[in-house]
Amino acid sequence: MRTAEAMNTSTATSTATWLPRALFLGAAVIVLALDQATKGLVRTFMDRGETWPDGWPIRLHHVTNTGAAFGILKDQTGFLIVTTVIGLAAIYLYYRYPPFDHLVAPIAIGMMLGGAMGNLVDRVRLGRVTDFIDFPFWPSFNVADSSITIGIAVLLLGYVLFAERPPPKAEREDAGADG
Repeated sequence: MRTAEAMNTSTATSTATWLPRALFLGAAVIVLALDQATKGLVRTFMDRGETWPDGWPIRLHHVTNTGAAFGILKDQTGFLIVTTVIGLAAIYLYYRYPPFDHLVAPIAIGMMLGGAMGNLVDRVRLGRVTDFIDFPFWPSFNVADSSITIGIAVLLLGYVLFAERPPPKAEREDAGADG
């Protein structure tokens, strides 16, 4: 028969295991679904090159991109698919070995995974990525691109705020003298 303390420890361990996994997978699935849904709406209701509404500073502009960010590596779909698959593996490894232990990490890494998968789906299915969010003086982008960028920013900020720091050198030297 298990003691109450053992049961509480087991429950805490179980929660510590499933919650980060659920946040990681949940963020990835939500980003992937939102990305594909918004791109589908743009492809359905807007002609390529169409902008709406005219004269607004932030608008929808249906464009496609056969390259990577900012149009680099244009028409290199096969190469970009291979590098994206490698990137997905790297993102998963980063999730498995996060730089700090906080629930913001699996969410941010899941956002990056979902965004990378969203653009990969476009490349494999269509040979190009659909972009539609348009700001003045900035190339058009999509939900996947935004999620990758936000995920990286949140991860960096989380690292600054939540990562454990080694003690100052003086404290380490004092600890060594006692031992």
